[in-house]
Amino acid sequence: MNLRIVTYNIHRGRGLDRRTRPERIADVLRPLEADVIAMQEVIGPGLNSAGHAEIIGAALGMGWIMGPVRELRQHQFGNMILSRYPMWNHAQHDLSWKTCEPRGAQRVAIDVGPGTLQVFNAHLGTALLERRYQAERLGTWVHDRRVANPKLLLGDFNEWSRTLAGDILAERLNSIDLFPFLKRRRTYPGFFPLLHLDHIYYEGDITVRDVSLPKTRLAKLASDHLPLIADITVKF
Repeated sequence: MNLRIVTYNIHRGRGLDRRTRPERIADVLRPLEADVIAMQEVIGPGLNSAGHAEIIGAALGMGWIMGPVRELRQHQFGNMILSRYPMWNHAQHDLSWKTCEPRGAQRVAIDVGPGTLQVFNAHLGTALLERRYQAERLGTWVHDRRVANPKLLLGDFNEWSRTLAGDILAERLNSIDLFPFLKRRRTYPGFFPLLHLDHIYYEGDITVRDVSLPKTRLAKLASDHLPLIADITVKF
């Protein structure tokens, strides 16, 4: 089955013009026609409003599940997975380390028709030792044989320097190499990429057909990240 997947750190919906506009995030994503989207830094439901999660999900016509890691101004804040297909069996994994900012990952089982695709969405920390701890825990969780393949792990891994976390995860999972498709591996910041923060890993019978980064003016403005797109073929 052919699927289009996207990972996107939306920076709380705040663009480079310092305006918070979740509907602009939806405008960036709508033309991509993605089947599954993994988002980081999402403002979810709160006491007085539905937050950005519902606005974006409704605008795209996709179901969504939040994976909150902390509270932000009386709203859930964290990761979110959106899908055009039915989702079930949601789980969360705490990746917080010592006194650093709370971090986490979520897993959702997605019924894509021929079978079930397990999608993991993560946002790692900015400190080197923090990411090493998180990568080890995350790799063990994703690689757990009690959860059947195929699996996808998407997210913002904050690899500012050497790819320590990437090396740990690559020992257990397959990593999508961006270079053959993009002729570079750097994805962040969107207006002038210098670092490779956004990654996609997989396990099982998955073939990568294409990888792309939309570099429209709107995409460069809406967040400090660009959405990373992968077109894949999954066999069940």
